[in-house]
Amino acid sequence: MEHLTQTLALTLGVGWASGINLYAAVLVLGFLGLTGQVDLPQGLEVLSDPLVMLAAGGMYLVEFFADKVPGFDTLWDTLHTFIRIPAGALLAAGAIGNLGPGAELAAALAGGGLAAATHAAKSGTRVLLNASPEPFTNWTASVTEDVGVVAGLWAAAMHPAVFLVLLALFLVLLLWLLPKLWRGIVRVFGALGRWLGSSKANEQCGPQERTTPAPPRGPASGGGPTHQGPGTPKV
Repeated sequence: MEHLTQTLALTLGVGWASGINLYAAVLVLGFLGLTGQVDLPQGLEVLSDPLVMLAAGGMYLVEFFADKVPGFDTLWDTLHTFIRIPAGALLAAGAIGNLGPGAELAAALAGGGLAAATHAAKSGTRVLLNASPEPFTNWTASVTEDVGVVAGLWAAAMHPAVFLVLLALFLVLLLWLLPKLWRGIVRVFGALGRWLGSSKANEQCGPQERTTPAPPRGPASGGGPTHQGPGTPKV
């Protein structure tokens, strides 16, 4: 029973963490396996390879800075939609151990789904944070995410039952949060679209207003009878 709980916690944990910060997740698992604190399943033993850890460490440093630049962090998250979710599925399948192809496929589906959910929550939150001009909220969110990944995977490896309870609470919170994030994102992009439309309309109207000739005045306009003074001879 204890082994099953630990396997389940590690399987769901790598999927959950991959959607937030894939490179930090690989580094944490590799470090735990390399130092002997955790016996990684056969499918995850490769994470302890120094080359894998070096590559993950380099990419983590890149993401550490990219994730704290307002605007660019959203672009980074968009590109990583195609990396975090498949990687979360792959890591979860590797964490399930030698329980057969069916168990591996089920783990991949669960891990990929968790990675997609946490990735959507992270990227959606960043879109809303980028609506404010100051960068401090982005920095705070990024550091909190990194600390959460490290602490969460450590708990999954060392205290799997506690992690599973916290993960269940997190998923309940996520079900409540995601619709609100979606509505907020729609409002942000709606406001951005209206602003761009207004700017484009002003650019189009500006030159026309400057080049439209003023209507002629006086006798040359032919627009109506002219006033004849008392000294003007009539024809």
